[in-house]
Amino acid sequence: MGSLEIEKLQQHSRFLVRQRVRLMVNQYEVHVENTDGSEGGMVAFAQQKRMAFKEQVTLYSDDSKSYAFMGFKARKRIDLASAYDITDAAGQPIGVFRKDFKKSLLASTWHLEQPGLGVATGSERNKFVAILRRVWDVIPYAESLPFAWPYHFDFYAGDQIVFSVEKKFGFRDRYLVDIKDSRLDRRLVIAQAVGLDALQSR
Repeated sequence: MGSLEIEKLQQHSRFLVRQRVRLMVNQYEVHVENTDGSEGGMVAFAQQKRMAFKEQVTLYSDDSKSYAFMGFKARKRIDLASAYDITDAAGQPIGVFRKDFKKSLLASTWHLEQPGLGVATGSERNKFVAILRRVWDVIPYAESLPFAWPYHFDFYAGDQIVFSVEKKFGFRDRYLVDIKDSRLDRRLVIAQAVGLDALQSR
């Protein structure tokens, strides 16, 4: 993704993310949201490597997977509090996100860092739903059921909300990403939104 494409991506503030159901890999489509709320053009296609040495997700410009324009990878192996480095097409770092393991025991909490802008911290808005999800996760075979609990993450910088990720209620994972701060690098927000699903159980 060249500078012109990145500039065009920055013009959008609402994205729709949905998971594709695949047996051996986790895949996600990222689309812009049209003004009427419908799904617009695809801006990213993400694929998570399963059983990799380190958690790794590659994001392509589309589902042909002909051009990888960014990705994120865990710094450490099997570390619940590991940071994930987000890199561009050339492998250069553009940001970092990590899960706050202690705070996530009650409500999942993540920190996203953008150079020059600081850290945005997001946690589940509805603590009651957060508890229900944890109870659901310990039910035998619950993960195999085609059901997704809804949740809503609000990310704050100080006392200002900068973006949110809302998981829709239903039988597959679907998300609405709403960006409030125009300074945020859309690539980082998309990476974090994909990570919320791909890495939530880690």
